[in-house]
Amino acid sequence: MDWIALAIAGVFEWGWPVGLKLGQTERGPHWGWLGFAIVCMVASGVLLLYAQLTIPMGTAYAAWTGIGAVGTFAIGILLFKEPAELARFFYIGLIVVGILGLKLAA
Repeated sequence: MDWIALAIAGVFEWGWPVGLKLGQTERGPHWGWLGFAIVCMVASGVLLLYAQLTIPMGTAYAAWTGIGAVGTFAIGILLFKEPAELARFFYIGLIVVGILGLKLAA
């Protein structure tokens, strides 16, 4: 259950960069998206706290940030037309390998 909570916390990590990106418009702040970002931050932090009850802090934090980075990378490409270059996929793949390695070593 601890690794499931950590994975869900990582998914909530995707929400706050999206909320921040969409929360600032040419017409000023969009409070709905900024509120979404805050909710995602809090949910992510609470689930990370829970996961760290049984997963070592360094392992949990590295996996949490890695899941957040990989998901945010994908969202950036899919929704915000960010570059989908081979080199970027290679280095994101290294992060995925690192997360899997941490899980196997735990």
